[in-house]
Amino acid sequence: MTPVPLDPAPRHTLALVIPVFNEEAVVPLLLAEIAAFRAMRPDITQVVFVDDGSEDATVRLLQEGTAGQSGYWIVGFSRNFGHQLAITAGLGVVDADAAVILDADLQDPLHVVDEMVVRWREGYDVVYAIRSRRDGEPAYKRLAAATFYRLFRWIADLDMPLDTGDFRLVSRKVIDVYNKIGEQQPFVRGIVSWVGFNQIGIPYVRAARAAGSSKYTLGKLMKLALSGLTSFSDKPLRISIRLGIGVAVLAVLGLLLAFGLALAGGGGITLSAALIFVGFFFGGVQFLFLGVVGIYLLRVYEAVKGRPRYIVDSHWRSDG
Repeated sequence: MTPVPLDPAPRHTLALVIPVFNEEAVVPLLLAEIAAFRAMRPDITQVVFVDDGSEDATVRLLQEGTAGQSGYWIVGFSRNFGHQLAITAGLGVVDADAAVILDADLQDPLHVVDEMVVRWREGYDVVYAIRSRRDGEPAYKRLAAATFYRLFRWIADLDMPLDTGDFRLVSRKVIDVYNKIGEQQPFVRGIVSWVGFNQIGIPYVRAARAAGSSKYTLGKLMKLALSGLTSFSDKPLRISIRLGIGVAVLAVLGLLLAFGLALAGGGGITLSAALIFVGFFFGGVQFLFLGVVGIYLLRVYEAVKGRPRYIVDSHWRSDG
């Protein structure tokens, strides 16, 4: 194991940061799990729920289930701003020495937090959970996740660990740095990898959802993937330049071949057919890379508008 430098920063108290969005089916189970876990870990002084614009009874159930108990917070968004911004808002109010980010659906087992804390107190600033197996998830989602992580590893200028989600422990040092970054569309696991410090992974089996259904549709997963890729690499733009040169060369060769066949009166493709196919090919490539450039421009556009990343509608604490 790589030696970990001694860190004089305190490593005593712990917070849980849990984004929630329309999770009324799982809230009673979640609160029971957290209460049992906190009974064994008095170092958990803060549990921050960030409601990402729920339209069901999620917030009411959270308030009723934690009222009068110590350390429960609910940060309420004015509308749905997205999972990554919900995590960001949660980290923004953490006052403990470290925080563990986990999902509300109990797919991130609380017992894994015990090992995270051990590693943290050994001196690590980030302890990320590696999904050795993903139970209860459809094949398309497992395939999409595996493809994304490997594509990200190839494209991005960042050595982000494979098969890791947002389930991780981050120290106070990392939280303070993260809170200063201020990206409009943060890709949390990418940023936490980017900040550096001492990081280590631990394997775990990702369980099936305890109740309810996943809020990450295929469309949202693709949006998250694009956000991550464009946040940490300009390689798609460089690939577009190389591919554009390659397409131009192939198109010229194809036109020369078509001209040669037409002039020789052979039985090959006609000149008009060749021009049509070349036109379609160029059009498709142009649309593809206009989209790539558009994504980068959109990120700049969002940054220069100066709008807040999210709007907090309410703060609630169980102990008043």
